[in-house]
Amino acid sequence: MREPNEIDFWRGFALATIFINHIPGIYFERFTYRNLSLADSAELFVFLAGWSLRLQVEGAAASLSSGQIFFRLCGRAVSVYIAQLVITEIALALLAGASILLDAPFLLDWHNAAAVFNDPVEAHVGLVLMLHQLGYFNILPLYVVLMASAPFIALAFRYVPQALLPVSLAIYTSTLAFGINLPTWPVEGSWFLNPLAWQLIFVGGFVLAGRRTFIGQLVRRHRRQLFWIALPIVGLGIIVGLTRYSPEPLNVPDPKLFFVFDKTFLSPARLLHMLALTAVFAGSFPLINGIFPRSSAYLSLLGRNSLNVFCVGSLLSLAAQIFRFAYGGLIITDVGILVAGLAVMGMVAWVSEWRHRARVAASGLRVSPSASA
Repeated sequence: MREPNEIDFWRGFALATIFINHIPGIYFERFTYRNLSLADSAELFVFLAGWSLRLQVEGAAASLSSGQIFFRLCGRAVSVYIAQLVITEIALALLAGASILLDAPFLLDWHNAAAVFNDPVEAHVGLVLMLHQLGYFNILPLYVVLMASAPFIALAFRYVPQALLPVSLAIYTSTLAFGINLPTWPVEGSWFLNPLAWQLIFVGGFVLAGRRTFIGQLVRRHRRQLFWIALPIVGLGIIVGLTRYSPEPLNVPDPKLFFVFDKTFLSPARLLHMLALTAVFAGSFPLINGIFPRSSAYLSLLGRNSLNVFCVGSLLSLAAQIFRFAYGGLIITDVGILVAGLAVMGMVAWVSEWRHRARVAASGLRVSPSASA
C-alpha cells in the first residue's frame, strides 16, 4: 500500500472530524476546526476527491482510452451509490431497533426518517432515487453525483481542458444567482448539499492538482505569496467562527446567496476560506509527519480506504447518538465513544488493506502505488 502522504493524511483527517461532528453534543466536537472556520470537513473531503481524481486521470488512467476511463469512473460512481443505499438501510434499522429496545417511538422521527416508517412505499422509491435523504447521511448522495460527473470531467480535461473551470464557474454562479437546487421527495424540500454548487470545489481540486497546467504551475510558482495572502483570510475566518457571526439575509443585497454563509449552496465566503486554508496548510504534511508519525500514519490509513471508513464512521456516529440518548452525555462516555469509534474505523481500514493484499497475492499481481479516487 501507499506510504503516508499529504492527500491521504488530510482525507483521513476529514473522515475523523466528520465522525466527531456527526455526534451532536459530544464533548470533543468543540475542538474540531469547524469552530474556527467558515468551512468544515465536508469541503475538505470534496476538494480532496477532485484532487484525487486528477491524480488518477494523469496517473494510472493516463494510458487508457476514453471509453475505458469513462466506464472505470462510472464503476466508481456505482460503488458509491450502492454504499449509500446500504448504509441508509442499516441506519433505518438502527433507529427502528433502538425505538423498540428503548421504548422510544419518537426515534423513528430522527433525521428525516419518519417518512420511511409512515409512508414506506413512496419513501423507499425516494431513497433509491436519492430524493429522500436522512440527516447526517447526505454527503454520499452529493458524492454520488460528483462521481457520476467524473467521467465527463476526465474527458473534458482530455479534449477541452480550457473549458473545464469556466463551465464549472458558470454553473456555480447561475445556481447561486437563481437559487437552483435539486428537489427532495416525498418530503418536499431540497438537497442539503447542492451538487450544482458543490461541483465547483470538486472541479477546483481537480484543476489545482495539475502540475503541468497553467493554473497549477501558477499556484505552485507563487506559493509563498499565496500563503501570506491567505493567512489574514484564515485569521478572519477564525474570528467569524469564534463569534458565530453570520450575515442576516435581510441585510444583504440580491442575489443573497453570494453574501450569506450558506453551506447548502457553498457560498463564496465558505469557498474562499476553504481555499485559504489549503494555501496555508499545503505542504505541512512532512512537518506533521515528523512530529506525529503514528498519528499521521493512522490518518493516512483512513484516507487510503476512504469509502469503507466513511460508511462505517457514519453508522458509528448514529450509534453514538443513540447511545448518548440512552445513557447520557458524560465526558467519560464521550471518551469511550471517541476511542471506540476511531479504533473501529482504523480496524475497518486495516481489514480493507489486508483483503486487498490477499487478493493481489492470490492473483500474483504487484500492488500498484498509484493514487486512487
